[in-house]
Amino acid sequence: MRTFCIMGCGHLGTIVANAYTQGLLEGYRLVGAYSRDIRDAKALVEGTGATAVASPAELLALKPDYLIETASIALLKEVAPKALRQGTSVVPLSVGAFADADFKGRCIQEALTHGSKIHIPSGAVGGFDVLNTISLMGQAKGTKVDAGIHTHKGPKSLKGTPLYSDELERGERQVFHGTTAEAIKLLPTKVNVAVATALATTGAEVATSTITSVPAFVGDDHAITAEGEGVKALVDVYSASSDIAGWSVVALLRNLASPIQFF
Repeated sequence: MRTFCIMGCGHLGTIVANAYTQGLLEGYRLVGAYSRDIRDAKALVEGTGATAVASPAELLALKPDYLIETASIALLKEVAPKALRQGTSVVPLSVGAFADADFKGRCIQEALTHGSKIHIPSGAVGGFDVLNTISLMGQAKGTKVDAGIHTHKGPKSLKGTPLYSDELERGERQVFHGTTAEAIKLLPTKVNVAVATALATTGAEVATSTITSVPAFVGDDHAITAEGEGVKALVDVYSASSDIAGWSVVALLRNLASPIQFF
C-alpha cells in the first residue's frame, strides 16, 4: 500500500482527498494533511483515518511515499528538498517554483541521491508526453525546437498584477509575450502551467509565454505548441475553473499505481 499526504487543504487539496474517499485512489492510503489553519486540515481528513498536523515537519515525519503539494510556491520551496532527502517523492502543483534554476537543481540532486522522484502533473494543460518527445527528437538531431504557450483569460484574473488596467475590460489585448522565465518573474503565482510546459520542452529561458486578455472571458484557454524538424504538436485545453489541476494529481497517482501506464 502506497501512502501519501496533502500539503495545502484548499479547493485543490480537497479534490484529491475527495477522490480518495470515493475509492478512486485504490492502492493508496492517505496518512496526513497540513494547512496553515489546522481546522482546514482536520476538515480535509475527517473520516479518512489520516492525521491533521500543525507543521510541515510533522507532515514529513509521517514518512509518506508521496507529498502532494497544492499550497504555494513558497511552501513548496521550503519543504520539497527536505521531502526528497528523506525519500518522499513530490507531486507539485506550484510548478512555477522550478523556474528557479537553483531550486530545481537542488531538488534534482536530492532526488538522485535519495531515490525519490519529482512527478510533474499536467495541471490545467496536458500533452507533456508528445511535447517532451518532440524536444528529445530535436536534441538528438541537433535541430531547433520552438515551444511555447498562449493563454487567453479574463481581465479579472489579472487584477493585482502589473498587467492589469481598466482598459482590458473594453477590448481584447495581448498583455504579455516573452520567455517563461520572464513570465514567472512578473507573475509569480499565475503561470505554473507555462513553467510546466517549459520543463517538458525547451526550458524556461527559451520556451515562450503569451497572455491575451479577453473581456468577460471565464476560465483559461491554454494553447501549447512544440515544433521541430518534420514534426509539430498543438495541445489546446480550456477549463472554466481550476478543478482540472486537482484532478490531474488524481490521474497521475492512478497512473503511477497502474500496471498499464500512460506517458
